[in-house]
Amino acid sequence: MDDDGKRSGRPRDLEAGQALKDAALALVRGHGYGRVSIAMIAEKAGVARQTLYNRWKTKADLVLDAVFDEANRQVSSPDVAVDLPMRQQLEHYLNDVFMHLRADGDTLRALIAAAQETHGFQTAFRERFVKPREAIVTEFLRHAQQRGELSPARDPALLSAMIHGVFWYNLLNGRGIEAGLAGTIAAEIFRETGDLPQRADQVS
Repeated sequence: MDDDGKRSGRPRDLEAGQALKDAALALVRGHGYGRVSIAMIAEKAGVARQTLYNRWKTKADLVLDAVFDEANRQVSSPDVAVDLPMRQQLEHYLNDVFMHLRADGDTLRALIAAAQETHGFQTAFRERFVKPREAIVTEFLRHAQQRGELSPARDPALLSAMIHGVFWYNLLNGRGIEAGLAGTIAAEIFRETGDLPQRADQVS
């Protein structure tokens, strides 16, 4: 292969990968995760199945990447440099998260189920999707403490786990996300904490 062929191979690979992710997301949204096969995804994308398997081991891995990309497109991390109260920023961020969950909640439930069956995929789901989002909120809440908008008595990592626990619980139980939930969570996180006991690491 000449140099031009080598240089053009990578863009073609990227285009094929994007086509496969787009096809996977469209199909699972339209038919449900369990009704979609690797063959259907490859056919819709116009890509050979071997090309798919060169990039992803399983359907779950491919769909996770597709959902991951879509989440990143729909949900931007809070910008702590913005001159806006941190409580409002958290509410706006959570509203964006919930909008994505409304679109892809069924797919996420299916991925969570797949994660219980395969340890390798469970690890991938946790490391690529769950933990980064918890880290975003934890870091945001640390900034809120630095700005004096969140009590130093609060534990950012624990609060982040609680925030995610609320919507994962709703998602897994098929309860949907009620209007106003983002505001309710933000209000609870930033409520006055004078009567709360201090964290152990805050006690001198």
